[in-house]
Amino acid sequence: MMKNQVLVRQIMDDAMNHEYTKQGIAPLFQVPASAKVVLIGQAPGIRAQESQILFHDPSGDRLRQWMGVDTDWFYNSGQLAILPMDFYFPGKGKSGDLPPRKGFAEKWHPLCLKHLKEVELTILMGTYAQKCYLGGQDGASLTETVRNYSDYLPSFFPIIHPSPRNNIWLKKHPWFEAEVIPDLQKRIREIIACHQ
Repeated sequence: MMKNQVLVRQIMDDAMNHEYTKQGIAPLFQVPASAKVVLIGQAPGIRAQESQILFHDPSGDRLRQWMGVDTDWFYNSGQLAILPMDFYFPGKGKSGDLPPRKGFAEKWHPLCLKHLKEVELTILMGTYAQKCYLGGQDGASLTETVRNYSDYLPSFFPIIHPSPRNNIWLKKHPWFEAEVIPDLQKRIREIIACHQ
């Protein structure tokens, strides 16, 4: 993961993250200064936190397929920044992982984004990212926001989370993989082609 070490230290020194820092857990994000695409996701799961690799799981495989990129580009190209809404695993809840902590993204994302001067597309993955970044312009539901994704272009591209938990949603909304994903792949392909 490509991280700015000054930022890492600031995040680890922040009082809201002391419990993680005391356990030797580093914040999980990727911010190469050369990034052309930014992926705003949810919070890392426990597997990601333990391995210190984001999206090294079935969700990541599906995400790379949706983006039309391989693992090497995803992690090593320097063209992708990954900013979860929380850089730490927030814990387990009754029905899955807890949501990202309130206020984390609002505090740390602006400082991270200051290092990213070449961004051409920001992918907003899931409700938390969309509500944070679309400034109240998101739809009444995740489905509505994603269905009307073109309203947020060229800066933002809202999608659902690629988790297997969304398999039922995908079956109910075949237009997503038939219409939305091809456009996402086309835009990323064009960005990559411009910077080869």
